[in-house]
Amino acid sequence: MAEFKVVVADPDAGETYQRDVDGQDANRFLGRSLGEEVDGGAVGLDGFSLEITGGSDETGRPMRADVPGTSLKEILLDGGVGYKPTADGERKRVTVRGAEIDDDIAQVNVAIVDGDGDVAAAFGEGETDEDEDEDEDAE
Repeated sequence: MAEFKVVVADPDAGETYQRDVDGQDANRFLGRSLGEEVDGGAVGLDGFSLEITGGSDETGRPMRADVPGTSLKEILLDGGVGYKPTADGERKRVTVRGAEIDDDIAQVNVAIVDGDGDVAAAFGEGETDEDEDEDEDAE
């Protein structure tokens, strides 16, 4: 069964949030490619639309939009996702993942593209000092 760590970027607030998803929520991502949109309900953001912007597998190999499918592929890179050259003209052969999400992916990066509401509250962040005091009193 698929299990991912989903990193949600909120471009309006400049914040990122993480959520582990598995089961049916993770299945919403399977077979999707970079650039596609998914319903935010998979990560607890009902009413939001999320765009898949990237990801990596369990060993840290990045997904690339220009590599079709789900398999690993060695490509010669002179920059971009997966390789940052240290000198002009430097190139390197790098192993990357295809653009489609499958069971081998460990992390999926998404960005919020549409929706209204408080994203921080949906992830349980943004508590006020009063909320924290109430939590301490309950203990």
